[in-house]
Amino acid sequence: MSAPEPRAARHLLSVADLDAAAVRRILDTAVEMQEVQRRQVKKIPTLRGRTVINLFFEDSTRTRSSFEIAGKWMSADTINITGKGSSTSKGESLRDTALTIAAMGVDAIVMRHGASGAAHQVARWLDELGTGTSVVNAGDGTHEHPTQALLDAYTVERRLGSLDGRHVAIVGDVTHSRVFRSNLLSLAMLGAQVTVVAPPTLMPSGASAWAERDGFTLSHDLDAVLAGEVAGGVPDVLMMLRVQRERMSGGYFPTPREYTIGYGLTRDRLAAFTAASPHGVICHPGPMNRGLEIAADAADAASSLVLDQVSAGVAVRMSVLYHLLASEEGASA
Repeated sequence: MSAPEPRAARHLLSVADLDAAAVRRILDTAVEMQEVQRRQVKKIPTLRGRTVINLFFEDSTRTRSSFEIAGKWMSADTINITGKGSSTSKGESLRDTALTIAAMGVDAIVMRHGASGAAHQVARWLDELGTGTSVVNAGDGTHEHPTQALLDAYTVERRLGSLDGRHVAIVGDVTHSRVFRSNLLSLAMLGAQVTVVAPPTLMPSGASAWAERDGFTLSHDLDAVLAGEVAGGVPDVLMMLRVQRERMSGGYFPTPREYTIGYGLTRDRLAAFTAASPHGVICHPGPMNRGLEIAADAADAASSLVLDQVSAGVAVRMSVLYHLLASEEGASA
């Protein structure tokens, strides 16, 4: 039997790989995919005969499980590999690990890695060899997490309708957040106005020039933002980010209590937000540090979309895999 012909692979490494039309296609397809979740038998033959590897070098509950469920519900053969369970724990390089997996004839690698740019590098190696294996970035360091941004947009639109003209406040540890970076791109494509709120120590270097270039607003005062005292008025969406203590070496804020006082979505701030924006919604990519960046009352409020985001994660990732592996136009077309 002759070796298969090399084929061009489609990847989703960054929201920047997409244009507004491609984002809209993914979100529209996700609506259809979410119908599968409501069925008694959750199975469609869309990716029958395809093999998807979830290669995770960092811990994950939501992302890895939702990609696994997404693949299985579309009848793909889905296999999970963790860094601790792979030969990288014996000293094998990331390149050799990726090429070894691709050499087995898999169709897609969904990868999470602690190094920014890791998914891009793996895609480059695979493309150089013409393996035809697609790479999906499931989070790389502090760089990007494109499918999280897509599911965030999908979740908000299902509750509020179009994001065009909506005001979204992204609050918290933006320095270490790959979710923040992907959301900036997707929200801009969908016409939202964005305000980024963080203490000075957790605001990325060069943020002012970045904001001026890309058209978002910066603030260090969460209460002023909630009161509508910044451009865009009272937010329609509060997107709270996790304080990523595992990426911090200390010195970003004096104590957890002081962070909560200044930037946490406390019970009092929840009441103020609800009064000022009765239709407003709360998002959090998870996992949540309850009592630090978000109070339990806020996490469990009627306006909270946290569990809706989890549910949407499966539908959106089904859509992404479909457009990469089954659709003729592809996710980035």
